[in-house]
Amino acid sequence: MDTKGIILIGASGHARSCIEVIESAGQYQILGAVGSSQEEVQPESLSGHAVIGVDTDLPFFVKKYQYAFVAIGQIKTPEIRKRIFNQLVELKFEIPSIFSPFSIVSKKALVKHGTITMHHSMINAGAQVGNNCIINSRALIEHDVIVNDHCHISTGAILNGGVEVGEGTFIGSGALIKQGVKIGRNCIVEMGAKVFEDLQDGFKFSNF
Repeated sequence: MDTKGIILIGASGHARSCIEVIESAGQYQILGAVGSSQEEVQPESLSGHAVIGVDTDLPFFVKKYQYAFVAIGQIKTPEIRKRIFNQLVELKFEIPSIFSPFSIVSKKALVKHGTITMHHSMINAGAQVGNNCIINSRALIEHDVIVNDHCHISTGAILNGGVEVGEGTFIGSGALIKQGVKIGRNCIVEMGAKVFEDLQDGFKFSNF
């Protein structure tokens, strides 16, 4: 299989997880990591890959690299990931979706640009996942679920059939969303929460 060179924007813990998935899949060769100017730590290397600059260097990197991927995590806010993704689009980088070879994605599901499926996640038939999303390890996206752009569905979360998740929302680890529930934009559903009713935009939900 011919591999394509790609740079990652992000140089922290989530980037290490992305590297694991990309290397497992074998479709892209990681050419370097680009730290975010808003991240606290800028290591010289990341899981054996050089950190070649920061995101303010992207206008120069687009002249050298074709493919790029947002490898910055998302918990409290999606804004850094959104800003970087939109910058990559404006600069005309190609932004692929990344699929773990250990995830299951139905051929009848739709997954858009810049989304990653981590190990042992599952996206079932009829589901739609937008741009620049994280479908984390062991997350379950059931049939006919809609996950809009810039969302993070965290480890072990379960979205049952027909759920809709608004843009920029974070679903915490182990959260359980009842079938047909609609969750608004920029919500935070905390770890282990059980959601049985619709949530309005910007709502922070916890059972504790």
